[in-house]
Amino acid sequence: MQLIIISGRSGSGKSTALHQLEDEGYYCIDNLPAALLPALIGEVGRGDFDHFQGTAVCIDARNAWQDLENFSAILASLPGTVETRILFLDAQDSTLIKRFSETRRRHPVSSDSMPLAEAIDKERHLLENIYNSASLVLDTSQMTIYELRDTIRQRLLSDATSTMSVLVQSFGFKRGVPADADLVFDVRMLPNPHWVKELRMKTGLDPEVQTFLESQPLTAEFYRDVCHYLDTWLPHYRDSNRSYMTVSLGCTGGQHRSVYLADRLYRHYSALYPALQVRHRELQ
Repeated sequence: MQLIIISGRSGSGKSTALHQLEDEGYYCIDNLPAALLPALIGEVGRGDFDHFQGTAVCIDARNAWQDLENFSAILASLPGTVETRILFLDAQDSTLIKRFSETRRRHPVSSDSMPLAEAIDKERHLLENIYNSASLVLDTSQMTIYELRDTIRQRLLSDATSTMSVLVQSFGFKRGVPADADLVFDVRMLPNPHWVKELRMKTGLDPEVQTFLESQPLTAEFYRDVCHYLDTWLPHYRDSNRSYMTVSLGCTGGQHRSVYLADRLYRHYSALYPALQVRHRELQ
């Protein structure tokens, strides 16, 4: 039996994720009390839901705080035949504040005595147990609804279940480290094409930028060391039954150096990891 639990902070895209799973043929329930999860699994296990791809539920900060604290114990009480995956969605605080300001909806944790920014921070602590149990964390700060739906299809619902799903992504430190990063490599010590007038408006996907970076001895040395690290440790992550891994490379603006290296790593490891994907956060 397949069970997908969707969680995350309010405004991060949980409704979009649940609707996507519903479109994919999952039996979906929003705002399920976590304490009722074992009863739901028992009901689904009776066989009346066989025409669904699986079951998906949203469990978030609207739950009773006691159930959120006991989340790990509730999960452990489920039958061993249940294949559980937890998708945790998050975004930068500034993004969440902007989204709530635009929709003018009330945050579920806020009150007359608690401003929005404080409620968003409190929600992070309320969901800490679910976050720590997550199979996959997605940072939706720079994603459109359509990009989020595509990412869920590609990473969460991929048929490549026999291997680890790896995402290589570039980003700019000036906009913050992605919340879904598992491994972070800082490439800001490499020569910056931004200071070359002819390259400033180009990206790491352009041949001129690639030629510039490949002419720098530090680039080759750094790339070699990163490959050595990944060659050594990615198999260990995979062998420990890790289903998802996000390798993030960051430079100042996320336009040149990190984009070049992420794309080069993607091309290098595509044959080894069939579920490999690449994403350039600042170029979206």
